[in-house]
Amino acid sequence: MELPTDKISITAIASISPLGVTLEEIWENYQNTDHCLTLQEIDKESVWTGRLSQNLQQKITDLKESDSKYQHLDHSVLYALFTARNAVHRAGWKSLERSDKNFGINIGSSRGATGLFEHFHEDYLKHNRTPSLTSPTTTLGNISSWVAHDLGTDGPEFSHSITCSTALHALLNGVAWIRSGMADKFLVGGSEAPLTPFTISQMKALKIYASSVDSENSFVAERSRSYPCRALDLDKKRNTMVLGEGASVACLEKGIPHGALAVIEGIGYATELLEHNVSISADARCFQKSMAMALENTPKEEVDVIVMHAPGTLKGDISECNAIKKIFYNDLPFLTTNKWKIGHTFGASGMLNIEMAILMLRYQKAIQVPFYKNTAEPKNIKKVLVNAVGFGGNAVSVLLAKV
Repeated sequence: MELPTDKISITAIASISPLGVTLEEIWENYQNTDHCLTLQEIDKESVWTGRLSQNLQQKITDLKESDSKYQHLDHSVLYALFTARNAVHRAGWKSLERSDKNFGINIGSSRGATGLFEHFHEDYLKHNRTPSLTSPTTTLGNISSWVAHDLGTDGPEFSHSITCSTALHALLNGVAWIRSGMADKFLVGGSEAPLTPFTISQMKALKIYASSVDSENSFVAERSRSYPCRALDLDKKRNTMVLGEGASVACLEKGIPHGALAVIEGIGYATELLEHNVSISADARCFQKSMAMALENTPKEEVDVIVMHAPGTLKGDISECNAIKKIFYNDLPFLTTNKWKIGHTFGASGMLNIEMAILMLRYQKAIQVPFYKNTAEPKNIKKVLVNAVGFGGNAVSVLLAKV
């Protein structure tokens, strides 16, 4: 049987996050109702964060020390290197001959080299000078270029920042390259290492960060039962966003090769007019447009699950839900998100949502948010819609279908 050539598949996906590394480990972590967030001491204050485990931090340290050139790289780059290696290995691209390594790379980041940039800037304020490696190690483009170097590829490579929808914009770009005939394979995703004092201070200045103390000014007890980030809790009274670190990349290929994880059935994107730098309309018109575009050739009743952006903020969660109701009316699909569990990983979050969708397609089980009640759990999961949006109202929706 001849494989269809007008389709684009995700043939492999890899990530590093508080959930783990292997798909089996990540799925197992999704099965329990404990979150993966920790109280971390940052700038003499206890702050909720989605931090990598000590075991994973050691793996990144080992990667950093494996090559003298890697010792000066930011964690956002190291996370991308780690996940890209795993993704191409799972896709079988690593066995390709050098002359066939013509796949493209687009891995972006919202903040880029956050840790290094803050370090170099602090050093400049103290000494009025900067080290020679400041510019080459903090420029945004160094993520994909280092991944290309590490994998020894010959194809196009570029990085970008479109805030929290960065990874899904990378996927859109990979799809465009493949559809144009300029590439048959593309490595796409996002990487983020935002757990730094200045970055967290920025989120607190917006008054959207989760508090580490309860209403009685005592530390939140019983971590396994409490949820600092209440993403998709429509009854919460305050903002509860928590930052997380990690990276996730996917291998896109033309057609539907044997072993493909999912087929990209539809893509949508939209930007809405802003009233404020961080605003989004009450019914998220950008999401309405992006979801409608992604579902242009698909009946709405065929969507079984929506993986929401749902950052854990009051306006962000409710506006996305309102947008979904505008599109699906009273026949809502199963709604879920992973930010209550691992935090908001900014530019990497969209691809971690894709990974969550692929796991549900693979295991045929919807992942429930513990404090949000869906009307019913789907008996069969054939199509999952994935959302992401960032500052600037730039929404992306991707419809995945089971192979």
